[in-house]
Amino acid sequence: MSEIVCATEPSLSPEDFRRILVQSGLGATRPIENPRRLQQMLAGASILTTARSSDGELLGVARGVTDGAWIAYLAELAVAGHAQGRGVGRQLLQSVRARLGDSVMLVLASVPDAVGFYERCGMLDMPHVFRFPRESP
Repeated sequence: MSEIVCATEPSLSPEDFRRILVQSGLGATRPIENPRRLQQMLAGASILTTARSSDGELLGVARGVTDGAWIAYLAELAVAGHAQGRGVGRQLLQSVRARLGDSVMLVLASVPDAVGFYERCGMLDMPHVFRFPRESP
């Protein structure tokens, strides 16, 4: 794989976002058939970091929200299936953490298949996390 370049990319298109969600497997749990909602998800993000190959191919996206001082929540760490296991996700996490600084805690909710990845990255499990489920899709 060529060099991986991570950068803040606030102009990421809903089409590219949808493509990486599908390629990563997260499309099964995201509103990929609703372009308006995908655009809202992008517009509302205060964290939007992409990983691209040196030739510009989109390999991954980290999207989330933060107050910039205390906490950040990563809603997606999506890496294209063909790029998984090659350091893309780890580089996205490092890029987001570098941008946030060491005084901001980064949290996320993992899909079961990715728990081992986050543990290998040094993230700690948070057993007492709560949520209100969506009432509409």
